[in-house]
Amino acid sequence: MDDVVSYPRCRQSGAFPNFTMSIRCFLSLLCLIAGLLRGAEPPPNIVFIISDDHAWTDYGFMGHPLIETPHLDRLAGRSAVFERGYVPTALCRPALATFATGLYTHQHKTSGNDPALLPPISSPDGKKNQQPPEYQQLREKLISHIDAHPTLPKLLATRGYISHQSGKWWEGSYQRGGFTQGMTRGFPQPGGRHGDDGLKIGREGMGPVLGFIDQAVAEKKPFFVWYAPFLPHTPHTPPERLFTKYKNKGVKSDFVARYYAMVEWFDETCGQLLDHLDSKGLSNNTLVVYVGDNGWIQRDESEGFAPRSKQSPNEGGVRQPTLFSWPGVIKSGRRGDQLCSSIDIFPTVLAAAGVAAPANVPGLNLLPVLRSGRPTSREAVFGETFAHDVADIDDPQASLLYRWVIEGKWKLLLTYDGALSDRYAWASPREEKRPQLFDLFADPHENRNLASSHPEVVARLVRRLEQWWPTPQRKVITQWTD
Repeated sequence: MDDVVSYPRCRQSGAFPNFTMSIRCFLSLLCLIAGLLRGAEPPPNIVFIISDDHAWTDYGFMGHPLIETPHLDRLAGRSAVFERGYVPTALCRPALATFATGLYTHQHKTSGNDPALLPPISSPDGKKNQQPPEYQQLREKLISHIDAHPTLPKLLATRGYISHQSGKWWEGSYQRGGFTQGMTRGFPQPGGRHGDDGLKIGREGMGPVLGFIDQAVAEKKPFFVWYAPFLPHTPHTPPERLFTKYKNKGVKSDFVARYYAMVEWFDETCGQLLDHLDSKGLSNNTLVVYVGDNGWIQRDESEGFAPRSKQSPNEGGVRQPTLFSWPGVIKSGRRGDQLCSSIDIFPTVLAAAGVAAPANVPGLNLLPVLRSGRPTSREAVFGETFAHDVADIDDPQASLLYRWVIEGKWKLLLTYDGALSDRYAWASPREEKRPQLFDLFADPHENRNLASSHPEVVARLVRRLEQWWPTPQRKVITQWTD
């Protein structure tokens, strides 16, 4: 371990110290002092910036021809940038639960946003529009999954961190996740399904987050900020000045122009947060992590999302550029074709804070390679897609729709027979039930299925998926048939 040093052992030869040994003793003493000084240094502050329903292409630093994101571009310029970052599950609640626990969805079991609807019962006015009391019990049971795992704010608290939640948070109140402060009251409070008061952050100013940072500075406490605003998520209600800006850029669809404006509005709020860290002299001792919860492809004709984006296992749903910034510690630069999964964020942050990660965490601690600039050891990323509505609270396989793996240029996607509710069937059509194999370098938008011409690659990647997470309860077609 970098922080473990040994006391120097000095020897003498005759009446005078051996010169070489004296130099070694002196250098050992310097190492000891440096180690003690490192141990005395305060741990870094940690800031999570998590966008909501944001396409992987839609940033200036990712080369979008129209969308302007100057503040995130500036952050990218001082970050290790994984352009091939991924989230294992392309739906907000499972994705956020992975950020909080460091676990895959099949491990933390929060596989969908809501329990599957039960047959409605009649309300006092005679209309069948109410869910029975058992439905609320299912909601509470789904939330209780978070209680079984040591969350990031709980673990950071052992190192003296105070923490603040704002924006999206599905798992009850902020206290239930281990945050010391926060905005979300949570289920069963009114509007507590996915954030209630927390959803005001960004859209109605940044006061709660900036005030928390000021408090932490005054108390001389290391802090953790969870900034997961309801941006650029619908409703797309950007400032008129930004909507007009993109219309003047030649965007014909009002729906697309509003979405582009929402992305820039989100970027402006990130600028407020990053500028506040700078103004307080905190940036050099703050680890900032940026990632989106899942992808989004904006339809031209409505506010809704297009197929093969949100809720899907395609690149438009799961690919999310990921940034790690810690000036003077993390080497900035593009990470080329290197892969990163959002499960790697949890152990990396804990390592930066000097906290041991739980033994069952599957992600990689990237901190050593982020410091050195060396390539990561991640050879593959894995993912899983479940139905929006949870068929069985205790068994994620009951709602399993897809699994996928990326290895180098290859991506294999398998389709499963898990239960899919009628209200979101359109988002997961499962029209192609054969294995799908894509060369992402030549075909990043997954238009050409190459499985029939590369059966050996399909077979190898199927084995990797089964080694990662066996799924004996679900049926999948793994042999190519015409």
